[in-house]
Amino acid sequence: MTGRSLPPLTWLRAFEAAARHLSFTVAAQELNLTQSAVSQHVRNLEDHLGRELFIRRTRALQLTEAGANYLPTVREAFDVLARGTRSFIGGDRDNALILQCNMAFSVYWLAPRLHRLYAAHPWLVLNIVTALWDPEIHARDAAIKIRFGRPGDMSGDATRLTWDVCRPVCHPDYMGGAPDFARARLFDCAGIMGNWESWSRHTGRPFDEARGVNLSSTYVVAIEAALHGAGMAMGHETLTHDLVEAGRLIEPFGDTAPLPEGYFLLPPPQHEQTPATRAFTDWLSEEVAACPYAFTG
Repeated sequence: MTGRSLPPLTWLRAFEAAARHLSFTVAAQELNLTQSAVSQHVRNLEDHLGRELFIRRTRALQLTEAGANYLPTVREAFDVLARGTRSFIGGDRDNALILQCNMAFSVYWLAPRLHRLYAAHPWLVLNIVTALWDPEIHARDAAIKIRFGRPGDMSGDATRLTWDVCRPVCHPDYMGGAPDFARARLFDCAGIMGNWESWSRHTGRPFDEARGVNLSSTYVVAIEAALHGAGMAMGHETLTHDLVEAGRLIEPFGDTAPLPEGYFLLPPPQHEQTPATRAFTDWLSEEVAACPYAFTG
């Protein structure tokens, strides 16, 4: 095959992503390109092949028959290239993956369950990168991402994992074992919608907006403060359920409020799936499904 007959990889990558999402916009977000750049790459590929690959509609794309026939070939080519590259630069790395998730999820949900992951998949090597690192490193290297946020903040291929509620939690001995909301020292994570103010509003408990709340940029600080008896934290069930079950924290008030945010799984594109990513995502889905806060919608 001559160099002239083989399309540039950038054109093929744009086509594969657009075909998977049926959207130039979402493909652009995945590839870190502009929508117009993805559209132009696809147009260049169509001109090169002499075939229309998409039917362009106002709000959606549809593969033509030629596009649907060409797509499996492109995906297979990327799979072969990915496997060959992994082998060339250091052996078969199908047993390793990089996971990006925030510190709180890593500490309070994932780490206590890792023994079950490795019991099921002893060959797996998991490298966890927390959100305290440079986000550019995450975007470039992480095969799988677990993100906390609202549904509207997620990309189209995200799968919701949790449906959460929030409620106060504290050490069993805090304030002599009889916590008083009006006098308690409050801890929380900055930037979360399910906070002390929203919980008070939902439950009808008086809350003075001038009241000081101790904030941090990671939820770990709030939970650790509660675990050590410094005050009350606004607990998210996903992260505090196991601590309450173990008796390390208590829920002094029965009132709960819905948490607008949740945890979402962002898997790698189909052509970048490996035995490691498939093993981890299957295990994660099974673990979450067994939890009372699992999203079932």
